[in-house]
Amino acid sequence: MMKEKFKVAVAQMVSGTDVPANLATAARLVREAAAEGARFVVLPEYFCLMGRQDGDKVAISETFGHGPMQSALAAMARESGVWLAAGTLPLTCPEPGKVFNTTLVYSPQGEVKARYDKIHLFGFTGNGERYCESDSILAGATPVKVDIGLAEVACGICYDLRFPELFRTLSPFDAMILPAAFTATTGEAHWEVLMRARAIENQCYVLASAQGGTHENGRKTHGQSMIIDPWGKILAQVDKGEGVAVAELDPELLHSVRSHLPALAHRVLN
Repeated sequence: MMKEKFKVAVAQMVSGTDVPANLATAARLVREAAAEGARFVVLPEYFCLMGRQDGDKVAISETFGHGPMQSALAAMARESGVWLAAGTLPLTCPEPGKVFNTTLVYSPQGEVKARYDKIHLFGFTGNGERYCESDSILAGATPVKVDIGLAEVACGICYDLRFPELFRTLSPFDAMILPAAFTATTGEAHWEVLMRARAIENQCYVLASAQGGTHENGRKTHGQSMIIDPWGKILAQVDKGEGVAVAELDPELLHSVRSHLPALAHRVLN
């Protein structure tokens, strides 16, 4: 569990169709976060590619442990000396024409310390929009919590936000990460309230790193990357466009919230 104060950062992007350009942007934002003192940095979902069609991410998918995107991520962590939650990238899966949508967590030495494959797959139809992640993504099956040395961190990705039972299975933890690419429609209505709810009910910090703008493929994402404390207070955020939000996590605040309102200890149903 968390024993000392430390700074964290969430990086917001407006990723396009050029993978090398997206990787360069991610590396620049990681460097900016490290320069501001962040020791743990979270990139957004689909940071490496917001393609024009579903098959684009399948075409660039890598085998776990191999490939230029994973090499670039390891280098980002090493060069900036940070723990890095690498948003999501497409990794090969057993089902043809599909990928896993995966978060990898790298140590400051560039080693993978955790892998989480997105469990809940987004589907939405309305306002002239249609999204069906299961068309090109194979769902994961295993909840993941990782000890980054500084804190215990629960992993979630975007649509997972709407399923609080996922995080209850991992409780307690100091912080949760949520790389996302929330649509403008659903984000405007639900993003902030759901994020703050997850922080309050799990009495943890939330690090939500999002896509935020209009992409080359015409998709509009909500943005509002945030760092939220265990009382539900937003400590730092980025509204739209590229940027980095940095805040300090404090174990004393975490202990205070849990001791004054011991809701986690009062749980009856598991």
